[in-house]
Amino acid sequence: MTELAQRVGLSVAPCHRRLRELERTGVIRGYRAVIDPAAIGLGFEVLVAVTMDREDAATIAEFESSLATVPEVRHAERLFGDPDYLVRVATADIAAYQRLRDEKLATLPGVQRLTSTIVMKRVVDEHPFPLPASSHPSPRSTHPTRQTHT
Repeated sequence: MTELAQRVGLSVAPCHRRLRELERTGVIRGYRAVIDPAAIGLGFEVLVAVTMDREDAATIAEFESSLATVPEVRHAERLFGDPDYLVRVATADIAAYQRLRDEKLATLPGVQRLTSTIVMKRVVDEHPFPLPASSHPSPRSTHPTRQTHT
């Protein structure tokens, strides 16, 4: 808390109050550890474009709830246009991905086509959200390298 307070130019007590308010209002939804996937044997990542064969509400709901149960799925977004979904999965290697694709992903309700793209390298990862200038607190000093993200 002391380091955060220094970074945003507040004393500890007001910084703590502001943080608790951001948590209470849901702006901050939680905290987590960021784990290196390679360190736990899941360094092989694939982006999977999913095209559905039908998009009625029941099929979409069943697909999304089934997809959410697949542990290798790291992120999944429903898109406008084609493809219908973009899914990021992490596995140990290409053989593990092939099994996941054939045995789980291809069998999900409503799936017409899966297009897989292997991730070569993450260029930007876990980048903080840009905040509007009005949400930055005014720093107490004008130190040129001070960052004021809250």
